[in-house]
Amino acid sequence: MSLRHSLLALLVVVIWGANFVVIDAGQADVPPLVFLALRFLVVCVPAVFFLKPPAIGWRQLLLVGGFLSLGQFALLYLALALGMPPGLASLLLQTQVMFSLIVAALVLRERPTVRQLIGVLVGMVGLALVIIGHAQAAPWLPLIITLGAALSWSIGNVLARRAQASSGLSLVVWSGLVVPLPALALSLIVDSPPVVWEALTGLSWVAIASTVYTAVFASLVGYGIWNSLLARYPTSAVVPFTLLVPVVGILAAWLVQGEVPSMTELIGGAIMLTGLAAAVLQPRRPAALAHKSKVKQT
Repeated sequence: MSLRHSLLALLVVVIWGANFVVIDAGQADVPPLVFLALRFLVVCVPAVFFLKPPAIGWRQLLLVGGFLSLGQFALLYLALALGMPPGLASLLLQTQVMFSLIVAALVLRERPTVRQLIGVLVGMVGLALVIIGHAQAAPWLPLIITLGAALSWSIGNVLARRAQASSGLSLVVWSGLVVPLPALALSLIVDSPPVVWEALTGLSWVAIASTVYTAVFASLVGYGIWNSLLARYPTSAVVPFTLLVPVVGILAAWLVQGEVPSMTELIGGAIMLTGLAAAVLQPRRPAALAHKSKVKQT
């Protein structure tokens, strides 16, 4: 990747890392699915009236929106509402790297190398330690739901890569149309109409500010850049940057909420990220050696 695109990927990392604390604060007095519907309503309106739909077909558009937006964030918001610590959520969500390799192998026929398989196995050992450390102090359900969000994200990553939309921003906006109505309908069923109405008519300034951040920065800016990079570069070149998201997420949760992971979680997280990095970071030959090799061939 070029330096400019690498810096853009790092910007997305910072935005997404802080996003977990922002979501957790914003939905303190708003049902998670209502909060999700508000986020994507702001994402899509009025932008949908100014952007042409990506030329990938409605089926691809619905699939990307269903997994990358609705599935991922509905599960993540629910997990946070059920008590998942934001910093730990930012770490566990990066299991999407492992899932992305598996889904890419199945869908795009991108066969994993031995190095990648070993990295995934190491990552799974770290994940097991994180789960053990988390289970000592918190219930399992939010953790399982967070892993479901990671799986949905990985499927969305691969679908976005396969679609290769010319405009990442257009893909975010138009695929985001999948979210508001289903999320609101589910909230009406799960939370009841009076609760939904009270939440919508009594939004706090924190909820409003959180909605703006998650919609404008995390979705429009973040995913607009992200999907453009996925369309330009191989999945294995883009996805590794998300390994830095939990570093920002854990730091933000510590600074804002005083969240301190257990030693088992920290060790497990370090092992998991090491394994995932080994799986997706490809070693490069020095330019001089590459040049010398070309000279010999000629």
